[in-house]
Amino acid sequence: MPIPLVNSIASWFLKKRFHQIELFLKYPNEVQNELLFQLLSTAKDTEIGRMYDFNSISSYEIFSERIPISSYEDCQEMIERSRRGEHNIFWPNPIKWFAKSSGTTNAKSKFIPVSTESLEDCHYAASKDLLCMYLNNNEDSQLFTGKSLRLGGSKELYKENGTVFGDLSAILIDNMPFWAEFSSTPSSKVSLMSDWEVKMQAIVEETRNENVTSLAGVPSWMLVLLNNILDSTGKDNLFDIWPNLEVYFHGGVSFVPYVDQYKTILPKSDFKYYEIYNASEGFFAIQDQNNSSELLLMLDYGIFYEFIPMDHYGTPQQKVIPLSEVEIGKNYAVIITTNAGLWRYKIGDTVRFTSTNPYRIKVSGRTKHHINAFGEELIIENAEDALREVCCSTKAEIVDYTAAPIFMNGKNKGSHEWLIEFKKPPQDITVFNKLLDDKLKSLNSDYEAKRLNNMTLNMPTVHVARERLFYDWLKHHDKLGGQHKIPRLSNSREYIDELLNLNSIS
Repeated sequence: MPIPLVNSIASWFLKKRFHQIELFLKYPNEVQNELLFQLLSTAKDTEIGRMYDFNSISSYEIFSERIPISSYEDCQEMIERSRRGEHNIFWPNPIKWFAKSSGTTNAKSKFIPVSTESLEDCHYAASKDLLCMYLNNNEDSQLFTGKSLRLGGSKELYKENGTVFGDLSAILIDNMPFWAEFSSTPSSKVSLMSDWEVKMQAIVEETRNENVTSLAGVPSWMLVLLNNILDSTGKDNLFDIWPNLEVYFHGGVSFVPYVDQYKTILPKSDFKYYEIYNASEGFFAIQDQNNSSELLLMLDYGIFYEFIPMDHYGTPQQKVIPLSEVEIGKNYAVIITTNAGLWRYKIGDTVRFTSTNPYRIKVSGRTKHHINAFGEELIIENAEDALREVCCSTKAEIVDYTAAPIFMNGKNKGSHEWLIEFKKPPQDITVFNKLLDDKLKSLNSDYEAKRLNNMTLNMPTVHVARERLFYDWLKHHDKLGGQHKIPRLSNSREYIDELLNLNSIS
């Protein structure tokens, strides 16, 4: 199809879709309220709909009082029944697809239901909206003159009892419309290879001679791929390989630790970065402005949002609030009700609102991925902002890291222990450690209070990890590629002790 025609079709779709986006921008709470009652009406005759009498729910207050907040463990039995082929349990239409993701305390893996509605009205709708917003902000874009290099799931799909499970990106690739295959690279055959290392080489071979105009994937794994492509071609930067490359659409993990490394291999000042916020449970938010770190919360994808202020999360004072009650600057756990049959479900992420008109957010971390062993409330956002600034001042570059508490022992005070793999280490790790501690104090008043005169916490300890330590750990746990990532912060020593042991014997 000729590029001008593609651009004109995209422009038409853009104008049509923007009218719908303007509706939820102008009437966000009304759109969310209407969506909630559509979901309740659709599912009123399901098993869960009859259990909680959805038909008689006439207000948000009744909805919030009657239906409990749920975790995966609470839903697991119903989901397993659905995976065995039972229908009409939590969603009226049969669920064929289940996105497999990392497990919980009581389950090795989670299997998140993906309905036809969530595929079409959430995940695929979001992909179109992302392109719409990008093209609207960049009218001279030549995106459609080439292909998008997508880096997705590293596992094939598995059939069981008439249902299918696998990595979400593998499900999305398998269900893509036929025309999307022509605008993407690598081919679906290569994208769905199960052996990550074989797949990586196949992607390098297949993509380096293509006209790639955009990149899409998780920053950590995309960086591995791009460095492999540079090594295989002997080029210094990616524009020597793909001169028309103009944007990188990224999500899955924070971009903060990687941004400087990307700027090294993508040295054009006008190169664009667009962030997305999605998960197995749904597609939630999209960067809608150039050069922004804020994401627009998408309110018409079949997802109803609620939030728990993190200052009372998991306590008797815990309170759940609707979107209309959130405040700028506060940290919230996200609760969703979806068009795939998840009802008041804790996804485990935390966000901070930067605007309420429109509703824009930053992803601040995970409800479980923080360190609060001594009341210091260190979240991933603090850690990654601190690491980026310290790396900048010490000319260091990070590949990966994890951190955990050293618990009090007798008269010994507690502290934090960091294990960091550097691409380019600092000249003096002691100076790096001191700067990191100082920066964390400036970003987090709770941490600063606990560190005051070593009252509760001693100076943190930073270990330098050997090359490829985190890669080898992921490989050992069969977690290479896709959405798999290193647990950054943990209240337990499970991960760091295993990694320190691996670091010492290799």
